Amino acid sequence: MHAIIARTQLSPNVTRLDVAAPRIAEIRRPGQFVIVRRTEGAERIPLTIADANPDAGTLALVIQAVGKSTRELVALQPGDAIRDISGPLGVPTELIETGRALCIGGGVGTAVVHPIAQGLKRHGVQVVSIIGGRAKEWVIFESELHRLGEVLVCTDDGSYGRKGFVTDIARDVLAAGGIDIVYAVGPVPMMRATANLTRPLKVRTIVSLNPVMVDGTGMCGGCRVSVGGETRFACVDGPEFDGHQVDFELLGDRLGTYRAYEQQSLTRHEEACRIGPQP
Repeated sequence: MHAIIARTQLSPNVTRLDVAAPRIAEIRRPGQFVIVRRTEGAERIPLTIADANPDAGTLALVIQAVGKSTRELVALQPGDAIRDISGPLGVPTELIETGRALCIGGGVGTAVVHPIAQGLKRHGVQVVSIIGGRAKEWVIFESELHRLGEVLVCTDDGSYGRKGFVTDIARDVLAAGGIDIVYAVGPVPMMRATANLTRPLKVRTIVSLNPVMVDGTGMCGGCRVSVGGETRFACVDGPEFDGHQVDFELLGDRLGTYRAYEQQSLTRHEEACRIGPQP
C-alpha cells in the first residue's frame, strides 16, 4: 500500500497526488512512468512521474480526471492509499548535455515536461518552456518551471499570458534561432502541429505518447504505435519517440478505440453515485 501524503488541485480537472513510494523515488529518471492500481481488481492506469523527492520517499503523480478510474483516484485524500504502484517503467528521456532546449507542454502534458526540464537544468542546458491551457485556471506547473528557466504562457481565451496556442509562441521562439532540441508533450493535435513546425527547420523533436496501455511490459500489445514505419511499443520502447517519425493519425485513431466503452463505464459510475449504496 502506498499512502497519499498530500493532495493538490492544480486545475478544474487535474489533481496532484504525492504518494509514498521510496524505492521508485530513489531510482526514477526523467521520462519514466508508473502504473497504478487503486484497489485489488481495479483498472491499471499509467501515470508519468511528474516529480520525486528521494529524501522524503515520495512521488508526484498528476492525474487528469476524465473517466471512472481516474475520478476514483483523484477522490483519494491524505491518509488514503493506493494498492499498487509499479515502476519506474519506460525508457528515460534522452537529454542533451549542452545547448538550449525548448520544452512545450499543453494542458496536463506540462506535468510530463517538468521532469524533462529538471533533467536538462541539472545538465547545465538552458531551458525555455512554453505552456498553455484553455484559460488561466487550466495552466499548471508554471512556478515549478520558472525555477528551471524562462517560461512563456498562453491561453486559448487570452485570460492569461498570450492568447493562442503553444505552437504560436513556439513558431516565434524557433524563428529567433538557437534552439537545439524540442521536447513536446500534450494532446495529439498539439504534438503533431509541433512536429510539423520543427520538421522543415530540421530541429530534433521528441514527443511523449500516451496510447492505451495495460501491462506496461510489452506483452499485451495495446500500446503499439507506428514510428518510422515500424511498430513500436510505447511502454518498453518509449514513451518518447522522434516526433518527425510518429504516425499521429494512427495514434489518434487508436486512442479513440475504447471511447464508447469508457463513456458507458463513466455513466454507470455517475448513476451509482447518484443513487447511493443499496440495502
